Amino acid sequence: MSDEQHNDSEGREPIFTLPPVVLYFVGFLILVHVATLFALDDAGRRQLVIWFAFIPLRFTDFLDAPGGAWPLLWTPFTHALMHASWEHVLINAAWLAIFGTPVARRYGSVLFLAVFFISALAGAFAYLATAWGQVGVLVGASGGISGLTGVAVRFVFQPPVVIARDPETGAPVGYGRQLLPLAGLLRSSRARAFTLIWVGLNAITPLLPLVTGGGGIAIAWQAHLGGFFAGLLLATLCDQQARREFNRNTPQSD
Repeated sequence: MSDEQHNDSEGREPIFTLPPVVLYFVGFLILVHVATLFALDDAGRRQLVIWFAFIPLRFTDFLDAPGGAWPLLWTPFTHALMHASWEHVLINAAWLAIFGTPVARRYGSVLFLAVFFISALAGAFAYLATAWGQVGVLVGASGGISGLTGVAVRFVFQPPVVIARDPETGAPVGYGRQLLPLAGLLRSSRARAFTLIWVGLNAITPLLPLVTGGGGIAIAWQAHLGGFFAGLLLATLCDQQARREFNRNTPQSD
């Protein structure tokens, strides 16, 4: 290869610009769905739901519920790795790519995954609060992705990256976008608009059948709201942890 060809290939942009953890996680969700469809028969898929989906009935009738009580230990998390259809998994994959990317770039892979699964847990219990004792089944990454969305709302609408000077060395230091205080969500026009639209659309979901005259909407709006509000709160903890890591890894002058 000539020098000219070598330099040209080095200057190309990568096809996938998503952070690795987001790209791999999207791929994992799709792989799980493919395996569910093609590696399992109907009986296997029923067992998968019994053992890994979130089922509110377990909390009130765990002795008679399929699988017993043990799945209560992991299903608040594992339900977020399963999806009901191709449409379901692909919409969530796109949503994860959009809102998970800024979170992963700001806080790294570990905090990205922590936010996802803690928000999935919050979403599951928000669903439980309105489906207590019911036989309904919750699957899907929406609660976890809603949490990532809640974290992102706290900083993506802030002004561009702030560059300041180190008070001792005078070197330029990038501080990134400031985290918007929770109270500031109402003062920032774009963050306020996004939050109100997000909450409003999910809050009216259970009322849509009254307008359309159809049956219930198979959207776990409760998990969306639970995950989103969890993310709003987790953003503060993520920022504190990121600052500790930054200070730990930044050489201190004498």
